[in-house]
Amino acid sequence: MKHLAKLAGALALLVTLTSGCAVNRATASVDPSARLGDVKTVHVARTEKNDKDDGAVDLLIAENLRKRGLTVTTGPKPPGRLDAVVTYMDKWMWDITMYMLELTIVVRDPQTDFPMATGNSYHTSLSRLTPTQMVDEVLGNIFNKKEARK
Repeated sequence: MKHLAKLAGALALLVTLTSGCAVNRATASVDPSARLGDVKTVHVARTEKNDKDDGAVDLLIAENLRKRGLTVTTGPKPPGRLDAVVTYMDKWMWDITMYMLELTIVVRDPQTDFPMATGNSYHTSLSRLTPTQMVDEVLGNIFNKKEARK
């Protein structure tokens, strides 16, 4: 009986110590007035704080949006007429290797800068995804929301 109690105690300790490391979250919200279904041309722009992005996240976002049938440009200044501007913030962490801890993508009205939709993905080391998977998770959650299809 003492052996069983020790085993149960060790298992409880193991679960307690490791459960905090495997955190993930994926959320999205779409403004009820937004008509993301009408968005056809977008520009992906780095935010000022993200000006030195070495992970080419803007290119991953642009590629994902193109797969969704949108016309996409990237770079410092948006060209001509657009239906939306997509901005993002990525946060990276070190745990034996560098990995993307968090990604937030905002789809904005190009005239007013109003956020029409926002999505976020957060994965700690044990539940980490590749940057491509995180981009797909965030954009999938944004564009698959019921409100986005109107």
